[in-house]
Amino acid sequence: MHQTVHVDLAERSYDVEIGPGLLAQAGARIAPLLQRPRVAVLTDETVADMHLDALRDGLASSGIEMNALALPAGEATKSWPHFERAVEWLLAEQVERNDIVVALGGGVIGDLAGFAAAVMRRGVRFVQIPTSLLAQVDSSVGGKTGINAPQGKNLIGAFHQPSLVLADTEVLGTLTARDFLAGYGEVVKYGLLGDAAFFEWLETNGPLLSSGDMAARVQAVTRSVQMKADIVARDETEQGDRALLNLGHTFCHALEAATGYSDRLLHGEGVAIGCALAFETSSRLGLCSQEDPSRVRAHLRAMGMKTDLADIPGELPDAETLVALMAQDKKVVDGQLRFVLARGIGRAFVTSDVPRDTVVSVLEDALAVC
Repeated sequence: MHQTVHVDLAERSYDVEIGPGLLAQAGARIAPLLQRPRVAVLTDETVADMHLDALRDGLASSGIEMNALALPAGEATKSWPHFERAVEWLLAEQVERNDIVVALGGGVIGDLAGFAAAVMRRGVRFVQIPTSLLAQVDSSVGGKTGINAPQGKNLIGAFHQPSLVLADTEVLGTLTARDFLAGYGEVVKYGLLGDAAFFEWLETNGPLLSSGDMAARVQAVTRSVQMKADIVARDETEQGDRALLNLGHTFCHALEAATGYSDRLLHGEGVAIGCALAFETSSRLGLCSQEDPSRVRAHLRAMGMKTDLADIPGELPDAETLVALMAQDKKVVDGQLRFVLARGIGRAFVTSDVPRDTVVSVLEDALAVC
């Protein structure tokens, strides 16, 4: 049932291994990368309780020792204080240029550990072992690393490709229903941006994914990773095509900022709502049919996901404030917001030519039903 997706980036190429039981095989798969049999693992406290012993055993089976630092779980960990703690711990562990740092966790740990590896000794190799669906299909692949700033999300970071990604689909069974569905928001995004047939497959098979069908999970993760790998290979540092991966994210990042990067709104939930808003905006501009945003929302609702601004608990700022928060997005170019809009399901494109009034109107209407 294991699948391999190759990310083709010349001398920075690597494989993404996908399937059940990869934690137990971690030692055999990481050993070829090592010059000495030891690794330094960065994780979070929640993931450590569930999976660190399994990783230790998997590494030990190949004679690899590991030391681990478990940081607090949550988005707040993607910050200077925890980043500083991680880097100083890696230095104290005497991690050398030829060693491997392992990121065991979701997107927060993957981003922080990758950034730490990028700046340690001007660049240390690292391996991603993503434990959330969101991290398996999105953040662990492509080399974007970083931390958040008070001014916005992911504003401090570097492109630093991993040397290997091990996406053990068995660990998805330990996720809460909410965390699994948040990750599913990124899966749906791939169908919406470039593969209508995949979106149609998800409309049929989404419930199987939720209920734990392993073959369906492997297939969905593999297709998502393959789409991301193809885009990253064409545009590693987001000068063009890679911006398509930000479908839903301009809205999402504004909503995350408005909710204080808290548990009120998980990233994947924001992406799902953002995708619905992007299709609504596209429809209002006459780019796609009115049926498309309805179909997007219908599928998200059928999966039990957050779909609208009304699904976010608590008060939200007004539309003008949300648009101002979008202006802090790192995708702003020459002061112009770049949106990913769509001419239909599977037909996304990047544009800066979006009337501000239309965005405000879409948000005002969405807020009116809150």
